[in-house]
Amino acid sequence: MIYDITHVTTYSYEAPVAAARCALRLLPRDDAGQRVVFGRIDITPSPHDWRERVDFYGNRVAEAQLDAPHVKLGIAMSARVRVERAAPPAEALTPPWEVVRAEALETPSLGPDAPAHFIFPSRLAPLYEPATAYARESFLPGRPMLAGAVELMRRIHRDFLYDPNATHVAMPLAQAFDKRSGVCQDFTHIMIAALRGLGLPAAYVSGYIRTIPPPGAVKLEGADASHAWISVWCGREFGWLGVDPTNAILALNDHVVIARGRDYADVSPIDGVIFAAGKQKLDVRVSVTPIEEAA
Repeated sequence: MIYDITHVTTYSYEAPVAAARCALRLLPRDDAGQRVVFGRIDITPSPHDWRERVDFYGNRVAEAQLDAPHVKLGIAMSARVRVERAAPPAEALTPPWEVVRAEALETPSLGPDAPAHFIFPSRLAPLYEPATAYARESFLPGRPMLAGAVELMRRIHRDFLYDPNATHVAMPLAQAFDKRSGVCQDFTHIMIAALRGLGLPAAYVSGYIRTIPPPGAVKLEGADASHAWISVWCGREFGWLGVDPTNAILALNDHVVIARGRDYADVSPIDGVIFAAGKQKLDVRVSVTPIEEAA
């Protein structure tokens, strides 16, 4: 599957911004089963300084500095990505989760994909005993790793209500877990914390998911959104596999990866500082279009 992706972010400021500096993690990355045909970011007004780099986890980061006063900032990302992921293994073929836990601790590598980076608690995905206890119900002794992860994913989808008004980006994981509601970011952090509580490596993945309108309806331009899901390590043989607790599906050819990290703080699409006073308004429009539909 080949996708054309656009992600347009517009900040409107109540008072002029004297200067701004931002880090953008918006460009898709080459990943397992995913290749970037092209990708670019356009900023209005034009930045005074522009640099691109790749961070430790392999994510593409663009850094921009704007020194001219402005009352509106536009950031437009456009990309074409080919996604062709291999079919996942049968759940029963993956090793018991206790074996995966032991392998993760024994792995000598400290490379970007090493499970060692994703075992321990992080700032936005701390250990939380109620979440760990919740996960234990899906990981009975000897259960295959992927079978346990899929059941946990489905339970989160069943037991937690998707409600954009229930949480905010700074709400602690414990509150989202206790409320049993939130958005993809909350469900992803909850599942990561639950797995790490059992000693199992889990990474935060940001990106996009293809949405399909109801029968007879027309998909609106900009109707898609940024998304988040889990990458769980299933041992040396099978490596990292994606699971999406928000939709209770495996992350396959409908998912496009932008960045991976320990939690949202490692993959935030746009962060930085501005020198200004007053309020600001944010507008975000995302489209993920299969290329045959675009044609």
